[in-house]
Amino acid sequence: MAGTHAAGVREPLVHLSRRTGMPFWKSWLIRLAALAAGLLICGAVAFILIEKLRDDPGKLGDFYCAFIKGSFGTSRKVWKMLKNLAILLSISLALTPAFRMRFWNIGAEGQTLVGVLGAIAVDFYLGGKIPEGLLIALMFLAALLCGGVWGLIPAVFKAKWNTNETLFTLMMNYVATFLVSYFLVIWVPSGSSSLAKLKYGKLPTLVNDYFLIVMIALLLTIGLYIYLNYSKHGYEISVVGESVNTAKYVGINVRRVILRTMILSGVLCGLTGFLIASGLDRTITTESVGGQGFTAIMVSWLANFNPLMMILTSGLIQILNQGAAQISQDFNVSGALPSVIVGIILFFIIGSEFFINYRLHFRHHKTREAIR
Repeated sequence: MAGTHAAGVREPLVHLSRRTGMPFWKSWLIRLAALAAGLLICGAVAFILIEKLRDDPGKLGDFYCAFIKGSFGTSRKVWKMLKNLAILLSISLALTPAFRMRFWNIGAEGQTLVGVLGAIAVDFYLGGKIPEGLLIALMFLAALLCGGVWGLIPAVFKAKWNTNETLFTLMMNYVATFLVSYFLVIWVPSGSSSLAKLKYGKLPTLVNDYFLIVMIALLLTIGLYIYLNYSKHGYEISVVGESVNTAKYVGINVRRVILRTMILSGVLCGLTGFLIASGLDRTITTESVGGQGFTAIMVSWLANFNPLMMILTSGLIQILNQGAAQISQDFNVSGALPSVIVGIILFFIIGSEFFINYRLHFRHHKTREAIR
């Protein structure tokens, strides 16, 4: 060994090792520190770019208050935040079973969009022709069926031919978008591709328009947590995710687990599509999901695939989004600056995951001298 070092091979100055068993409180302390650092950097960037802050540095406090004001300034903003949280949370939950199985489903955007399409198609053709309760039930079933089929297709190819699920599910998003565009051309002969809000198929109002959506998302979170952690299916998903060979050795049918889990993910995306179609929009565009299928990937990862923790991560992202919108309004900022602010904070939060999962080891100077 000494001869090897004498021959000129040197130990690296820094090397990485994977952490094991970091305490829960410590990991969240690192995340909070990253959030604080991101907010400080955002304040500095805003001070440089926003004229009102340069003229009156005392308004920097108003800049930070806008993050809270945007989500909690009025009861209407609170409910808007909870509604956005519920939709994002529902899509994140849909991805989680597949991610725990190490099936990288990047297709939640498309699976949710075809769920919206299925519900709106039923509403478009049957609205006003059958009882309202039956219409909503059929919209619900159509959304689940469309989402489930859209999740099943890549699962079949993965289970039978071992295709790359990341690319396959990503491409399915584009197919879903083109499918929606096709139906809009059929439904809107004028060529505007803008379908007017439909009169029928609206979810019943409890407390307000958003309460039922929030409650469904909450029940879905609890149900999925129990399913993944205390059911036989959840156990099989975890074993397949840890090692396919181990799963086969203990008698688990890996193909069946892949198909079943991706159907579940697709169905849950379809459920979210139904909430968007019947509970919110009652129409459809290619942007009905609004990119939340991709944001949900980050939400699920940051929560370490824990459904309960996704309430916090999805809530954080929605608070940042609405806070950025409030900053744009209060400081008369246009363009991409609010998105840049959110991006900086998320960059710090995502970067903190590196320090949670890995440890940096520095070689002591004297050690390096001895090696030489």
